[in-house]
Amino acid sequence: MPPRRNEKYKLPVPLPEGKILDDTEGKQWVLGKMIGSGGFGLVYLAFPTNKPDRDARHVIKVEYQENGPLFSELKFYQRVAKKDCIKRWIEHKQLDYLGVPLFYGSGLTEFKGRRYRFMVMERLGIDLQKISDQNGPFKKSTVLQLGIRMLDVLEYIHENEYVHGDIKAANLLLGYKNPDQVYLADYGLSYRYCPNGNHKQYQENPRKSHNGTLEFTSLDAHRGVALSRRSDLEILGYCMLQWLCGKLPWERNLDDPVAVQTAKTNLLDELPESVLKWASSGSGCCELAQYLVCAHNLAYDEQPDYQMLKEILNPSGISFGPLEFCSSRSINAHTPNNQKVDLQKVATKQVNQMQNRLKEKKAHHERSAESCAMWRKMQNKNLIGSPDNEVAQESTRKRQKYCPSQEFLNEAINATQNSSCTQCLNPSYEPYQDFISPHKFHKSRPPSWDLDSSTTAMDATELESSAGFWLNISQFTLSEETKAEVYFYGFIIFFLLVLVCLALYFL
Repeated sequence: MPPRRNEKYKLPVPLPEGKILDDTEGKQWVLGKMIGSGGFGLVYLAFPTNKPDRDARHVIKVEYQENGPLFSELKFYQRVAKKDCIKRWIEHKQLDYLGVPLFYGSGLTEFKGRRYRFMVMERLGIDLQKISDQNGPFKKSTVLQLGIRMLDVLEYIHENEYVHGDIKAANLLLGYKNPDQVYLADYGLSYRYCPNGNHKQYQENPRKSHNGTLEFTSLDAHRGVALSRRSDLEILGYCMLQWLCGKLPWERNLDDPVAVQTAKTNLLDELPESVLKWASSGSGCCELAQYLVCAHNLAYDEQPDYQMLKEILNPSGISFGPLEFCSSRSINAHTPNNQKVDLQKVATKQVNQMQNRLKEKKAHHERSAESCAMWRKMQNKNLIGSPDNEVAQESTRKRQKYCPSQEFLNEAINATQNSSCTQCLNPSYEPYQDFISPHKFHKSRPPSWDLDSSTTAMDATELESSAGFWLNISQFTLSEETKAEVYFYGFIIFFLLVLVCLALYFL
């Protein structure tokens, strides 16, 4: 049964080295030396009794049975981190590895009258917090590579109905045998956001506000809302910003949760400039700004587009290579003032360039609309002045009947106006918002071109001339019977025009 939540957790009395533990599947494990402690548990090296090895490949986490964090973590590992499940996912997604530690077993044991819960898992190496303390901020390429690796992990655990809820450098560990691999560990705060496929409802609870690591926790956690997928993505964004810049805008206010929440709200509300300004001294990291915009625009229960997010962090699609943590540059406060100004100008220039592209596109659509309106006016004038108005109107109705559908025109427009998602954007750039929310996509597109509409617009590339346009449409939409009718009415109109010309000539 789960431990009581209102029980005050205590760090357990250490178990003696060499003690043998029996897990629930009958496997026996020998405790090695204790290598760490944190929160309310202890971590030991471990050896299977049937395969003695001087170089331990496993660790055992131990807590008192009544403690809660290890129980929550154990449930996660039992459901999600089994070796076969991870192997199938790696094959399905064609990954080289997945940064989720493997689970090997669990059980209960006793020592000095107290019951202990233990869990056996894969041994990992040094955590990124220690590396950051030694080397300072990470290189931009390293930050982006870490972000992509964590997106692989988050996609996997999210698909298995869990969120992590406590992503930070101290919980990211390098592989024990392969230091170029990074793993997300410590699932003591993991939360099953979608049990049996039913997503938790959005509900604020002030009594549960500001849960998690205050420095990185999401706005939902600040409001006391149960964690969701967007919470993990937001937390990862804050982590990447700190890894790159060395600090976060709210680090001086960590003793005031409300001030931290306000600072995070301001950062997200002023994207992308807020990130570009904060990171300008180091890189002007456009990728991070875009990533946070995507995460911030997600609905509470919306499924993220993980592939799109990875493409934002690595627009070129080029492999980053081995992880590198030594950074030769000083970040933020130590950057010379003149260099700050120059790099901020570069970031501002990128935003201005995108804004100019938007203005040019808008002017282009206005010119196209004027051209279409003028053509329509001329057509209406010709039809009104025709000797046989009924015949002309019937011809117009025939053409309207076989005009391309809205879907057809939307597809054509989409093909010519589809823009890249990996450019640095301005908040006023509305097409980017359409990219974030695909269901809004057609709102920024010009309406389909119709003879009866008073406000028509079409891309100039699709309407070079009225005759060419109708010829193309007829090739795709008119049947043989309809073509015959068009030829018949065309012959009648031509004959009438000849009669009018003859009459004018003899008069």
